[in-house]
Amino acid sequence: MSTRTRKPSVTYRCTECGWTTAKWVGRCGECQAWGTVQEMGADQEHGRTRAAPTVAVPARPISQVDSSVARFTPTQVPELDRVLGGGLVPGAVILLAGEPGVGKSTLLLDAAAKVAGGADAPRTVLYVTGEESAAQVKLRAERINALSETLYLAAESDLSAALAQVEALSPDLLVVDSVQTLASSEIEGSAGGVSQVREVAASLIHAAKTRNMTTLLVGHVTKEGSIAGPRLLEHLVDVVCQFEGDKHSRIRLLRAVKNRFGPTDEVGCFDLEENGIRSVSDPSGLFVSRTPVPVAGTCLSVTVEGRRPLLAEVQALLDKSSTAQPRRATAGLDNSRVAMLLAVLQRRAGVALASMDCYVSTVGGVRLTEPATDLAVCMALASAAQDRPLPQRLVCFGEIGLAGEVRPVPEINRRIQEVARLGFTHAVVPASPNGPGKIPPGFSVREVTTVNQAMELLFPPRGD
Repeated sequence: MSTRTRKPSVTYRCTECGWTTAKWVGRCGECQAWGTVQEMGADQEHGRTRAAPTVAVPARPISQVDSSVARFTPTQVPELDRVLGGGLVPGAVILLAGEPGVGKSTLLLDAAAKVAGGADAPRTVLYVTGEESAAQVKLRAERINALSETLYLAAESDLSAALAQVEALSPDLLVVDSVQTLASSEIEGSAGGVSQVREVAASLIHAAKTRNMTTLLVGHVTKEGSIAGPRLLEHLVDVVCQFEGDKHSRIRLLRAVKNRFGPTDEVGCFDLEENGIRSVSDPSGLFVSRTPVPVAGTCLSVTVEGRRPLLAEVQALLDKSSTAQPRRATAGLDNSRVAMLLAVLQRRAGVALASMDCYVSTVGGVRLTEPATDLAVCMALASAAQDRPLPQRLVCFGEIGLAGEVRPVPEINRRIQEVARLGFTHAVVPASPNGPGKIPPGFSVREVTTVNQAMELLFPPRGD
């Protein structure tokens, strides 16, 4: 009787997210990454690493761990410190991603110079650039006044050379611009590839943790807006920040997508000028037009970005369509949500928009994604449809449902306090069980429950 040897089971696993499959495929079924599914034998399923005979640093009770070495150190850039939760943490690795030309290098060079030239305790900062020469970085530093005697520049594209620079200087802060331009000769593939980015990130993170050195990494983004390279990069670092902004506007917004040391709901606002980048501590009013007389089709709203309320303006323009399919164009707003609000206005409020070309945009290049701006969008469209401007010093905010109801939104009282501080006197807000809270003196608040109520309030009959 013949015996058959059992064939060892073989599975395939994605190196990015860990998804497994019984047969090889070119694209991961979980994270949709190409070329990341590799063969994984049965013996690898349980791991081949065994426990070390000794450990260098034994485990200690958490009460005996010294936490003073991981305290925040301000960078002297207020909005950057706000997003990071207070400043830089020794040993932390921070990834800053953004589109080309948005100002990532300018922001980090300014922060590096201020950390290096700190009045209290100057520190050694190493700026490694793989995209520009040292002379080019020096020219930018002179333009934005970011020069310091303890700020060192190194133009390196080889990972081993960059690590040698770290060994020689032992900096307190390392800035790498960018992680996709460094490459290791020990790993196959070109700079920016999945394997190269993984190796560069792992080596820099190891150096940061062993030396207690804060590391700032610049990351490129893809056409879809996601961070280029393996998704593992975002998991390895401590903080992931997105730097956003319209190329035709000077305003830049910094958001924390991930933060192990602080909140992820803070937003930093910057003004990218010719001579550098400046923190904007009070951005309210930057996204509002300065028209001397009221114009039909405009409405002001208050959106909450992180923990701060921001005043923003929505503009709408309607025109009779010359084609069978009316045009719908948006800028700074979600196109599908504006289409939904158009349907609600037509069906629930009787505003005829089916044969009109609709153009809706924001002022100043700001992008409004919060549902609280729904009421302002509807009132701007209604104002444009009737060619009647809204009252001056008025703001509207509230979420709108498909039934035409105006739903409550968070932080109603904080929004009211902000617009009152800026000199506004009227607000149309959604009705809530607890009411709008404490109303500032001389400020009028009208609560509405439906779009029709808001229309009757702001657009009374002509004879009234």
